[in-house]
Amino acid sequence: MTVHPWMAAVAFCFVGVMAIGYLGATTYLVFRDDLIGASMARQARMQHDYEDRIASLRAQVDRVTSRQLLDQQVVEEKVEKLLEQQMALSSRHGRLDALLDRAEAAGALPASVPVPNEKPEVTGKRASLSGGLDAIENLLGRKTASTRPASGKATGTETAALGYVPLTDTAADRSDRLFSHMTLSLKDIERDQIDRVQKLADGASDTAEQISGILQRNGVPLDQVDETAGMDAIGGPYVAPQPAEAFNSSLNELDTALSRLESVRATAIRMPFANPAPGREITSRFGNRHDPFFGGLAMHAGIDFRSPVGGEIRATGSGKVVTAGASGGYGNMVEIDHGLGFSTRFGHMSKIIVKVGDEINSGDVIGYSGNTGRSTGPHIHYEVRRNGEAVDPMQFLNAGMKLTSLID
Repeated sequence: MTVHPWMAAVAFCFVGVMAIGYLGATTYLVFRDDLIGASMARQARMQHDYEDRIASLRAQVDRVTSRQLLDQQVVEEKVEKLLEQQMALSSRHGRLDALLDRAEAAGALPASVPVPNEKPEVTGKRASLSGGLDAIENLLGRKTASTRPASGKATGTETAALGYVPLTDTAADRSDRLFSHMTLSLKDIERDQIDRVQKLADGASDTAEQISGILQRNGVPLDQVDETAGMDAIGGPYVAPQPAEAFNSSLNELDTALSRLESVRATAIRMPFANPAPGREITSRFGNRHDPFFGGLAMHAGIDFRSPVGGEIRATGSGKVVTAGASGGYGNMVEIDHGLGFSTRFGHMSKIIVKVGDEINSGDVIGYSGNTGRSTGPHIHYEVRRNGEAVDPMQFLNAGMKLTSLID
């Protein structure tokens, strides 16, 4: 059989292909396990990387959540403190209103005492309470958060939020700034209240001192007034004193000053400092004078006011009527006991309209002028007596003009 060259070439190619296929299959079988192992190892590394990333993100989310919970707790604690301060200010305002009512009832304070007015709101310097509460609710998540202005650049916020959450300017930081601002505002209000209370206390004390000075110069025994005022029954088990706040101390000081002012004011109103015949001319003063009946010197125990028959006679202080009727040279006479040893007498009256035992207030009409008793003509005879002895009524009238601005 003749072997042609082409047949030899075909046979050689076939043998070459089979050899190459055999070598390739052998190589694959030899390296397959290594390739599979390397691929599995790569996949395992990728899985571990992803698991580590997920664990890291979970840890960061937990930290952020814990921080938010802590911030919320801090904000709630500060809200409670703020509400406590607000309740304290409301309570103080109620007590202050009560004391202001007492101050108004006790009489006008001197015009020279500057009582501060409410401080006006200043934009940007004083926290608005309603705005502050809205901000607090926003921080606590109770309201929809306000949208922030866009920066105009694609910063990849969503991707960054997964990889990094900034811890600056958190809710706690914002609440700190807010509460600091509001606390300063409340401190300003508290200082204003304390300043106002202190000025009122100083004004009440000054007024009480002025009234006391006038009363003492006219012989009114204020020590008896203090003893009488201090006889209120008090008592109770002993309890250790508590530390007093500045505001409460100021209120106590104002309360003490108002109590003293009320006491001396009531005493001044009771004493005979008013005019029995406003607008009437004084025709005869206190002291020795020429007696119109005997011609020699005689002691005039009061002062006389020119008044026609029927002119009104007014009580010069509050008190109780102890005499109302004919009384020797006084003619028709009314005597009023004002307490503390002081009494007043009104003589030569044409008509008496009060009776013994009546309680009289200063300025009440007690009768009408006349010409009864030892008198040369219609007029009003007025006396002031201290412990039964006549004193010059003019010093009381002069003191009454000074007291008018302090007790009216």
